[in-house]
Amino acid sequence: MGAVLAAVLGASLAGCSSTGGKRAEERAAREAAEGRSAVTTPRWTFAMVTHSGDGDTFWDIVQEGAEEAARKDNINFLYSHNDEGQQQAELVQTAIDKKVDGLIVSLAKPDSMKAVVAKAVKAGIPVVTVNSGSAESAEFGALTHIGQDESIAGEAVGDELDARGRKKALCILHEQGNVGHEQRCAGAKKTFDGTMQNLYVDGTNMPDVQASIEAKLDSDKSIDAVVTLGAPFAAAAVKAKKTSGSDAEIDTFDLNASVAAGLSDRTLGFAVDQQPFLQGYEAVDLLWLHRYNQNVLGGGRPVLTGPQIITADDADELAEYTKRGTR
Repeated sequence: MGAVLAAVLGASLAGCSSTGGKRAEERAAREAAEGRSAVTTPRWTFAMVTHSGDGDTFWDIVQEGAEEAARKDNINFLYSHNDEGQQQAELVQTAIDKKVDGLIVSLAKPDSMKAVVAKAVKAGIPVVTVNSGSAESAEFGALTHIGQDESIAGEAVGDELDARGRKKALCILHEQGNVGHEQRCAGAKKTFDGTMQNLYVDGTNMPDVQASIEAKLDSDKSIDAVVTLGAPFAAAAVKAKKTSGSDAEIDTFDLNASVAAGLSDRTLGFAVDQQPFLQGYEAVDLLWLHRYNQNVLGGGRPVLTGPQIITADDADELAEYTKRGTR
């Protein structure tokens, strides 16, 4: 009888062992889908402060990814933004004053952010940088940087323009002082066999963006490619091309539903995707892992989420995700 009971108990334990992990995973997935936490750790507070301007769809996707991870990780998530460096730094100081448990910042204007990030680190708040500032992240004391290397992304654009036989390109910079934007255009110019000019526009005024691009295309019919540095500006470039009668191909950094549609109908040539949803999601997840288990990703190097060149061949496959706001 003892042998029989032992055998039955062993079989029972084996059954629990073989299915318990799967059931736990299924439960976690179900709870996450229902908007409930999938963890039992304390309800820590993480703040994300970015350099986004109002109405920037790219940052909407970053925020969506961060909020998704926050729900899963039982995080009280605070989001704020300002496209002016000093104001962004003030928002970071506000987060420090609230004694948040983790901080996510973008470093588009690193000189404005250096001192306040140092304050956060000194206060014992773990910091992750996201999107902009890969070169400054470690120097400022952040755990790691999550995003794409902007110079490498620019170089990928130059290579793609060469592959398409383009000879003269226009790189549209919509935010003066943004070091990442400068790196993108410089990288493209480095690998592009043709000539590339920078055109600075006021990204807060879309009619001005369109008019500036239109004027340039009107005055130089030899321009055969226009590269915008953000998805919302691709639509303005398409309108400028039409009104100027230009034959230039319109290409862009970043992806959203409008860009996916433009790739499908070939009003756009290609897009450079850096997976903003992943940037937000991984930033929150990494801070949670660090608080919970002292984990750090990257080994001292940035965790790259791009670049990936997206063309018409890829657009239909991604349309479902762009429409729901996660790509």
